[in-house]
Amino acid sequence: MTTGIAGLNASNQKENRNNMENLTLTKEWDKTFPKSDKIDHSKVTFVNRYGITLAADMYKPKGATGKLPAIAVCGPFGAVKEQAAGLYAQEMAERGFLTIAFDPSFTGESGGTPRYMTSPDINTEDFSAAVDYLVTNPEVDREKVGIIGICGWGGIAINAAASDPRIKATLASTMYDMSRVNANDYFDAEDSAEARNALREKLATQRTEDYLNGTPKLGGGVPDILPDDAPKFLRDYYDYYKTKRGYHPRSLNSNGGRNATSPIPWINFPLMSRAGEIENAVMILHGEKAHSLYFGSDAYKKLTVTPGKENNKLFMVIPGASHTDLYDQKEIIPFALIDKFFSENMK
Repeated sequence: MTTGIAGLNASNQKENRNNMENLTLTKEWDKTFPKSDKIDHSKVTFVNRYGITLAADMYKPKGATGKLPAIAVCGPFGAVKEQAAGLYAQEMAERGFLTIAFDPSFTGESGGTPRYMTSPDINTEDFSAAVDYLVTNPEVDREKVGIIGICGWGGIAINAAASDPRIKATLASTMYDMSRVNANDYFDAEDSAEARNALREKLATQRTEDYLNGTPKLGGGVPDILPDDAPKFLRDYYDYYKTKRGYHPRSLNSNGGRNATSPIPWINFPLMSRAGEIENAVMILHGEKAHSLYFGSDAYKKLTVTPGKENNKLFMVIPGASHTDLYDQKEIIPFALIDKFFSENMK
């Protein structure tokens, strides 16, 4: 007796779930923001296509019944779900969405080794794995699922939307294009084959050292002491990641950072290469004074308006806002407009 492909897939998925890693999940509220009395909170886990178990905080509107629209949230790059992602998730849950804020592979409470690694492929998959979880959740309307990516996860969210049409609406907030910044440095200051080859030589040398040492070297997070000539955006990062405002003990940016060799795959992996093929809704949100504004502006230019859906590609600039203002400054982040965007595009 033979087993069809569908049967094999179902069997593989069941085996994947049954072999989830045993994760240690914090039971107490350890977020950088207060818990809302309008939501119910719980911890959940799910497995991505590479067998890595991801940990997430679920936020549900208190007393909600029936199938709900849902949103998966991740970011900023180097942060954990207890920081900005959780705040966005809780705020959207207050507005009627079932939301999950998840830690990406190799990070926070999620599984995967080596720790503190990043991957354009696996991290894009993390979003789709979150969608797997949501569309199969009996409390979710599977036709009304969206994602929010913050900072570096904004670019990853756009890449996920390009590959996964189950994502009906995508918000990229204060986004980075991690491929571009790793390949070209900030403001494309090192956009040359010569500069990239010099970086590749440096990273290759570090790979050899890591192999000999048996453990990856960390690249360092936001510095504990700012140099006198630190640019404003670094000071803004410090004010978030290194102070009570946003510090978290599991956050890479608040502590030792990602593995030093993490840039390797991003250099050759153009995240925005298929952005123009996204048919579903995309909103890019940026601060007027954000050093990263050019990432969002150029990403928006790559988007294509879908015939019959002339208003489903949006670019919004928040006057006077910096990059990190859109992490947690609730009086600046336009949550009412974000709510409207998802509600109108997940009908």
